[in-house]
Amino acid sequence: MSDTADMTRADDGELWRRARQGEAECFGVLFDRHGEAVRAFCARRTGSMDAADDLVSMVFLEAWRRRAEVELIDSNALPWLYGIARRTMQHRWRTALRHRRALQRLAPAPAMPDHADEVAGRLDDERHLARLRAAFERLRPPDRDVLVLCVWQGLTYAEAAVALGVPVGTVRSRLSRARSRLEAETDALAAPDPAASQRPAQ
Repeated sequence: MSDTADMTRADDGELWRRARQGEAECFGVLFDRHGEAVRAFCARRTGSMDAADDLVSMVFLEAWRRRAEVELIDSNALPWLYGIARRTMQHRWRTALRHRRALQRLAPAPAMPDHADEVAGRLDDERHLARLRAAFERLRPPDRDVLVLCVWQGLTYAEAAVALGVPVGTVRSRLSRARSRLEAETDALAAPDPAASQRPAQ
């Protein structure tokens, strides 16, 4: 059996062990195996494929730096990689927030046009997706994380617990709460604005 075939057939635990011992090629196999899943997770959390592409490289660089700390679930490193991705995005958001606050202290930017009228003319399903996305963004970050990991990425409770760094019971309660809040937020966004009916016709 060739070395390449041997690495491809090895499980994550074996690859991490060999990577720690100096076989960097094994880490490349792990990247090929899990890179797309990490990219999808980052894209769903950021809403941007460009940002996700940048984040994937950062995640695997950090994973290599912390390769001695890997935590596997049934010889699967993906939940641990999701945890690194989540922390990497949190760091980027904090950096971006500091940058935005610095910009706000400068001269204000010109007002951008309001495209709400264009959105109002879209099909019902597009409006529903927009409401769902808006409702998702109104959730607290822990609720968004557990929804993405368990619902979109398909992780088990145990795997999500590794990714989030919390007990399995916390994952269960967060997921239940997140689903309820997402439904409530979506319903609230879909409800008509009582003040709108009281405004005089234009």
